[in-house]
Amino acid sequence: MRTDQILTRLERVFARLDREPERPAHLQTPQMSRHRVVLLGSTLAFYLAIVVAVLTTSWLVRLDWQIMFFRPYEQWPQLHAFLDYLVVLGQRGPTAVMVAAWLGWRSWRQHTLRPLITLGVALLLLNITVGSVKLGLGRLGPHYATEIGSAELFAGGDIFPSGHTANAVVTWGILAYLASTGVTRRVLSVVSAVVSLSVGATTVYLGTHWVSDVLLGWSAGLLILLALPWFEPLIARTEAYVFDVRELLRRRAETGRMPAPVVSVLTPLLSAGGKWQLRPATEVAGGAVGGVAEEPVPQPVRGTVAAATATAPASTAATATAVTVHSPTTRPAAHPAGRPHVIRSERTPVTPVGSRRPAHTERAAARGAAARPVAGG
Repeated sequence: MRTDQILTRLERVFARLDREPERPAHLQTPQMSRHRVVLLGSTLAFYLAIVVAVLTTSWLVRLDWQIMFFRPYEQWPQLHAFLDYLVVLGQRGPTAVMVAAWLGWRSWRQHTLRPLITLGVALLLLNITVGSVKLGLGRLGPHYATEIGSAELFAGGDIFPSGHTANAVVTWGILAYLASTGVTRRVLSVVSAVVSLSVGATTVYLGTHWVSDVLLGWSAGLLILLALPWFEPLIARTEAYVFDVRELLRRRAETGRMPAPVVSVLTPLLSAGGKWQLRPATEVAGGAVGGVAEEPVPQPVRGTVAAATATAPASTAATATAVTVHSPTTRPAAHPAGRPHVIRSERTPVTPVGSRRPAHTERAAARGAAARPVAGG
């Protein structure tokens, strides 16, 4: 008859995560190298140059208006239906779900939460940096422009920089950032670059963004990817904190300091595929004492000792009694048979009547000589 435990899908997930990380031996956490620092500085300078060019209504703003009047969606209308679907690769919701599914599988394979936490940190940085600039500059899009030749800044808009473009760079670029091998990283870098460039160009084709919006979105997403190694210690601490919280919830559930409905909901998350089982609080509190109390207490064989000491000479009785007293089978119990046996750390500090030390040989011999013979012996 099979007695294997049937695990739920969520329990199997946490059972895999409970193991040690099985990462390739050559896989290392990305570091902020000199090459990366140079790229980060160059991208930051490009980012600031675009912002200054738009603020000063330079040639870049004139280029925005020229392309807007060109109306690419009217020049090549046959591409409109296809590009309507392609631009979805830059939307936050669909791309985050797709990439999170892939990184969740990576977490399952490598038994670590680092891929998912890295994605969360990258998206959080994207929302903070891009969102603050959008709201701060308040630029209007091409379809809502009011004055020809102006930058349309501080007018209540939210399209500068392009969120679709920045999101495409981050969500697809995170796959290359977390790649296991150098070849995979290079291939995924090319794929993410093609996708982000296509999404940015598509927004210009559809007339939803200026060219300068797309340029700033590309640089904003690249800045986040280049700065991620600075957040690796935070990612590691977050992963450790998640598992520490789970251990804390386990202890609270075992000791009964958590409401029963909450325990029933959290048990699949805390069981970790059979490595941890919830025990009642009474069992946890009295398990040590109850388990020992059930063990049988050995009884002394007093009749045998008395008979042997009564029929033998004094010296022989003393020797036999000494051997009998120190024998593990006939040694008197420390407590009466009716009381449970407890370990030394659980005894009361009050010393009971009589001595706990083993009987002295001469005293035992004297008591043995004066003992009565057993009836019929």
